[in-house]
Amino acid sequence: MKKNIGLLIVVLLVVAMIGTYVKQQIDKDREIETASLGKEMDERKIGLNNGDTPPDFTLTSLDGKNVTLSELRGKKVVLNFWATWCPPCKAEMPHMQNYYEQNAKKDNVEIIAVNLTKAERDVTEDAKIDSVMTFKESFNLTFPILLDQKNSAGLAYQVITIPTTYFIDSNGYIRRAITGPMNTEMLKSYVDAMD
Repeated sequence: MKKNIGLLIVVLLVVAMIGTYVKQQIDKDREIETASLGKEMDERKIGLNNGDTPPDFTLTSLDGKNVTLSELRGKKVVLNFWATWCPPCKAEMPHMQNYYEQNAKKDNVEIIAVNLTKAERDVTEDAKIDSVMTFKESFNLTFPILLDQKNSAGLAYQVITIPTTYFIDSNGYIRRAITGPMNTEMLKSYVDAMD
């Protein structure tokens, strides 16, 4: 019996060593293959800290188009979360529109304003969307306004205070998060600090 247990332990150790060796060889082959093809492994950390890749989402804009955050890679993105009833959001919107008109094209920037539609105070979905449309028209906003009707993006970005804005560089990495309203000069300086 003792010989069988000893033999079993030896067999298990040999199997573990062989398994480790095979795994190392496979990993080495992958490294060689990747290097020979001139590719780099894209190991992006998804998160909300500076240097992280932000959580991806697809939301519908007020004009009915689907917008996916990751498809904007190559542009700098100002990702703003807001609601129509929020006084600081109201104060910030003219500054965002001013920046968008004067600088967005030359700075290669897209402003994406995500309305936390589920948090709107109207009772029905149609009334909520009507409120967002009225807000957009009253401020003459021309940048994309997305509707977060299920609060999926709001939850993914852990938005508690609004407005909350993420600055995402052209490589798709978060460079800064700001809670509270901004003016045109702040927007310009934060965008200029990105790649």
